[in-house]
Amino acid sequence: MEQSVSTYKKIRRLYRQSQKYAASRMEQPELTQSELQLLRHVGFHGEVSQRHLADEMGVSRTPVREAIRKLEKEGLVTIEPRRGAYASDISVKDMVDTLEVREDLEALAAALAAERMSEEQIEELRRITQGYSEAIKNSDTEKIIGFDEKSHKHIVACSGNKTLMQLSETVQELALRFRYLYYDDFSRYANMPVEHKQIIDAIVSGDVEAARETADNHVRRLKEFVIREGEAVFNHTTEK
Repeated sequence: MEQSVSTYKKIRRLYRQSQKYAASRMEQPELTQSELQLLRHVGFHGEVSQRHLADEMGVSRTPVREAIRKLEKEGLVTIEPRRGAYASDISVKDMVDTLEVREDLEALAAALAAERMSEEQIEELRRITQGYSEAIKNSDTEKIIGFDEKSHKHIVACSGNKTLMQLSETVQELALRFRYLYYDDFSRYANMPVEHKQIIDAIVSGDVEAARETADNHVRRLKEFVIREGEAVFNHTTEK
């Protein structure tokens, strides 16, 4: 009986602590996706200043600090005592390792999506594609990256495979590390929209093998581009 009372008291105490924590989180809301994207972008260009970012986004330092910790877990920034947060190094090998995994995952996702995608999901994919095209026309790097990421995630979600979604989520976070780098000067990979259209056309037509092949070719060409021009292009970009 005493043990039951003791356990009950512990649960009550933990509950009160969780309520206090939830209240404090309401006072300090998490950053939006667009604000996290801004942080990621800044993270590629040197030191990450909590004060400057908080002022720029009109929030307190608390959510910025939490977001920076999240970016540290993603490998985008490095935090050192007394030095602060700064952009993590990114190597060509890091990019190639990630793309090797993406090549198989995205080919599978495209094939499954072509087989399983509903009419509503097809319409949503078309809306995302339209947004991507408009962002390219307007040279809006933030929106290009946002729609690019959204397109990949939507195709994976349409696969209906939970394991694939979980694996892809991790890989997409790693891929985001260098999306900003190859979109920094879009002329470096101007064929990207054409390849995206080929993938989407194959998926929408329900052609499983064509969807698999075009998705695989898309990531493979990107990997070859990184191997061929990576050292010159990406090292120069990270030194800006």
